[in-house]
Amino acid sequence: MSRLLLPVLCVLVLAGCANVPLESQPQVVPGERQGPGSGDVVPDPQPNIDPLSLVRAFVGATLKPGQNYAAARAYMDEQSRVNWRPSRSLTIIQNTFGTVYDTNPKPDPNTQIVNVRGSELGTLDQNSAFVPGSDSAFLQLKVRKQATGQWRIVDPPPDLYATESDFSENYTPVPVSFYSDSGTFVPDRRYVVAKPQSGLPGKVMDLLVSGPSPSLAGAVKNLLGEPVEIDTNVKNLDDGTLVVPLTGVTGVTDDVRKLMAAQIVLSLQYVTNARIRILADGAPLVPNHPDWRANELPSYSVSVSPGIEQLGMATVGGRIRSLSDGNPVPGPAGNGGYDVVSAAQSLDGKRLAVVERSGGGVRLRIGDVGHELPPVDIGGNTLSRPTWRSGTGEVWTVVDQYSVGRMVVGPTGQWTPLGVNATDLVQQGGITELRFARDGARVAAVIKGQLWVASVVGSGDSVSLREPRHLQPRDLEDVLDVDWDAQDNLVVVTKSPSQPVVRVTMDGQRMDAFNSSNLTPTVHGVTVAPGRPIVVADANGLWIASVLGEVWRPHGHTMKDADPFYPG
Repeated sequence: MSRLLLPVLCVLVLAGCANVPLESQPQVVPGERQGPGSGDVVPDPQPNIDPLSLVRAFVGATLKPGQNYAAARAYMDEQSRVNWRPSRSLTIIQNTFGTVYDTNPKPDPNTQIVNVRGSELGTLDQNSAFVPGSDSAFLQLKVRKQATGQWRIVDPPPDLYATESDFSENYTPVPVSFYSDSGTFVPDRRYVVAKPQSGLPGKVMDLLVSGPSPSLAGAVKNLLGEPVEIDTNVKNLDDGTLVVPLTGVTGVTDDVRKLMAAQIVLSLQYVTNARIRILADGAPLVPNHPDWRANELPSYSVSVSPGIEQLGMATVGGRIRSLSDGNPVPGPAGNGGYDVVSAAQSLDGKRLAVVERSGGGVRLRIGDVGHELPPVDIGGNTLSRPTWRSGTGEVWTVVDQYSVGRMVVGPTGQWTPLGVNATDLVQQGGITELRFARDGARVAAVIKGQLWVASVVGSGDSVSLREPRHLQPRDLEDVLDVDWDAQDNLVVVTKSPSQPVVRVTMDGQRMDAFNSSNLTPTVHGVTVAPGRPIVVADANGLWIASVLGEVWRPHGHTMKDADPFYPG
């Protein structure tokens, strides 16, 4: 979906208060930008600008380049310019919004109350993380005519508001990395001011040291937490090397130091191409390895990605077939021994978890591919398609939409049922689909046709789903299925004929639609994995595509009424 709209500035030049319009029509916010090299030279508002246009221009100036919101202060009276202390929280609204006069009578004809009305997309919290929102944005500003005859904002509130286009233009997303028990690094999507570019590495390092955002807290480890600190400023040397000076690393083992270096390099790769020199109290963090580049790191995603030989499967007519050749898989799962409702293959491709119809309900079976799959102690009226948790070998499924069950395998191969504290998530409604991110730190869920994401906190006997977030609450509905395209993106299929397949960032800040050509509603299934084509199932069969905008092509072994799945 297009996210950048051509800014339009519509200014009404008015002679006095009597001719001020009662409201302004919703339109794209003024988006005038300072050119390169303009520094903090901020022009005054246009002479004789009316209060409604003044407020619109003030919102448009919130994120303009300049120190301490100088461009926004230009729309205030002298006292407010000095005293205004904006908060660190930022509310992001749609590009179109309205400004209207407050209807309450005002004893002073030289004072106007202007209400800003629009749709809130979300907020940027104190941790520089995006939090989705769906409320109607409402901001009230007092505007007073000055002795010069010009209208200016007085007593401005501390809340900052900016449009989606301005936010996208002035902030850059950075997936900062934190370590997971699965042996991989988990991205935590954060947003930093894009200019000056030279300051980005320092901002990213500050985010790393401060730890994960609330949406991921408890699900990952911060190897750079206390007592680790940034010793001095992150800076570039004359030869282009970026120096990251740390302190507080005394006593840390070499293995952990290597992981710390990986956490830094994986995060900084999005904001610099420079060689990175990581120091601890003036010496190399990792002995004999002072300088780093991203291509020198081992692949921490190997353990959470399906093998290249695992080409996926599909449930068709109560049996499981291979997507590599369309044939039934060996054993009773493929030859009709079980009446299969849904299934999932382990990441290493060796095991199957199958939901089968049994005695008027359903139950779960788990075992080796090609062999008998013994039943395990989970059943009900409905079970969601199973999903495998990387790093633990656990299998999860949702029982009757409101209870999340997990099966844990012991040393002898015996599967034991354990519970999951999913109270925070099921309070939102019944869960029809649940899918693990392949790093095991998050789950995506479909609840009442809506897309939710939650973090997975804890291990052993105690595991909880925390910090549920509703993604794209305004624009995404009638969701039928979801899978993780990467650690920080999801692919979603919906009942919508116009947008049957969309990609959503893990925090919900951005949504993009895939080409709908060749697809026949309703698209009811999707599977995707790193390095693999996206496979969707519609009314006629299976289709594949790899990138946004690509026309969907028939799968080489398309099957009607198939539900495809890659390992995981």
